[in-house]
Amino acid sequence: MHAELDKVVAALKQFYAGEAFLFEHDLGERTLTHRLALHLERQFPDFEVDCDFDRLGVRTLQLPHGSIVSTDDHLGKSIYPDIVVHQRAVPNNLLAIEVRKAANHQPVEHDRHKLRALTDPHIWFAYWIGVLATLGKTGVVSLEVYVAGKPHEELSGFLAQRLKEAGLA
Repeated sequence: MHAELDKVVAALKQFYAGEAFLFEHDLGERTLTHRLALHLERQFPDFEVDCDFDRLGVRTLQLPHGSIVSTDDHLGKSIYPDIVVHQRAVPNNLLAIEVRKAANHQPVEHDRHKLRALTDPHIWFAYWIGVLATLGKTGVVSLEVYVAGKPHEELSGFLAQRLKEAGLA
């Protein structure tokens, strides 16, 4: 997992080096997410990188019954991860990323709940790793890594250290 997280750091480094305009003009999270996904594509050449991808094969990604997370569909069950790194046809779900701007005042629990569900190995669409990244104007303000449906402190610390070494924290 360290190698995959190092690739996330490399993508974030490229993102901050090339996308200052987005922060200078206070563009929205969807714009940031799209541009970060482009940088992630360079780091994961054997995978597809998609934004708001709500499928696993022909099935729609859905949270477990009774979920507290609000969604964009009329049934209130489908979820749309901000960025996923996966192989669509296999399917092979490597990484799910939720992106937040530091100025976002909505409760962070929504994103945390999504990542717990997306990485839960007991749910059929589990991703191997989940990352919650809060982006500030000049670097990553906070981050959390999720594995097996839970926050993973050791990997969160590893990623925070790598970001600090890259000058992004």
